Amino acid sequence: MGYKRVKDLSGRVAIVTGSSSGVGAATALELAAQGCHVVINYNANSAGAEAVATRCDEAGAAALVLQANVANDADCQALVAAAVDKWGRVDILVNNAGTTKFVDHADLDGLDSDDFQRIYGVNVVGAYQMIRAVNPHFQASADGGVVVNVASTAAVTGIGSSVAYAASKGALVTMTLSLARALGPTVRMNAVCPGFIEGDWLREGLGEEKYEQLIQVNRKQSALGVTATAETVADAIMHFITGPQIVTGETLIVDGGRHLSMTPMTRR
Repeated sequence: MGYKRVKDLSGRVAIVTGSSSGVGAATALELAAQGCHVVINYNANSAGAEAVATRCDEAGAAALVLQANVANDADCQALVAAAVDKWGRVDILVNNAGTTKFVDHADLDGLDSDDFQRIYGVNVVGAYQMIRAVNPHFQASADGGVVVNVASTAAVTGIGSSVAYAASKGALVTMTLSLARALGPTVRMNAVCPGFIEGDWLREGLGEEKYEQLIQVNRKQSALGVTATAETVADAIMHFITGPQIVTGETLIVDGGRHLSMTPMTRR
C-alpha cells in the first residue's frame, strides 16, 4: 500500500532535527499548530529548544525535547526510540540539522579533510542515519511515513558558505532521489532547497555588514524581490508533508526566484 495523504495531522508524530531555532523551530511550530506531536531536537541550544516546546504546548500539541548529535548513530536511534516510547508511533521526519564552515570557494586552503568529515557527518550521514532509524516504523505502519530533507540552493548552484557545504547539500539531494526510490511505496521523500535565509545563523556566520549587503543583493536579484525566511521555508516543508501523495523524489527551490538570475549551465 502506498503512502496515504496526510490531511489531518492531529495525533501524528514528527521528529524535526535541529529544531531549537530557525527553519526547524518554524517547522515544529507549524506542525504543532495542526495538532501534530513533535520531537524538538537540539545539539547545544537547550534554552531555544525549551522555548519552542513551550510554544508547541501552547498550540495544543505535545512536545518532547531531546539533545542529540545526528552525526552519532546512537543518538539518532535514541531520538526515534523516545518518540515511539512516548507516543507509540512516528509518522514524519524532517531532516533539518545542518552545519557549515564559512570559507570563500576560491580559498582551497581554508578547508581540510576534517572540515569535510564534520560537515558531511551532520548534513549527509546524519540525515541518512535518521532515515534508517525511522524506516522500520514507517514500513510497519499502515499509513507509511514521510521524510523532508532540508538541502540548499547550494546543492544545485555550487554557491554557498563553502565548497564542503555545497557538496554536502548536493549529496543530500542525490540521497533523496536514491532513497525515495528505494523506500517507496511506503515512504514519500522530498527535499527543499532554500536560498539565502534571513536569520541569526547567516548573520553570525557572515558578520552583520556582509549579511545586510547580501540580503539586498539577493532581494534585488530575485524574481519576487524577497529572500526566504524560516517561516517561508517551513511552509514549503509543510507542503511536502500534507500535499499530494503522488509526489516523491522531488526538489523544491525556495529562494524567491533568485536562481533564475544565475547563468544557466551550457555545453562547451
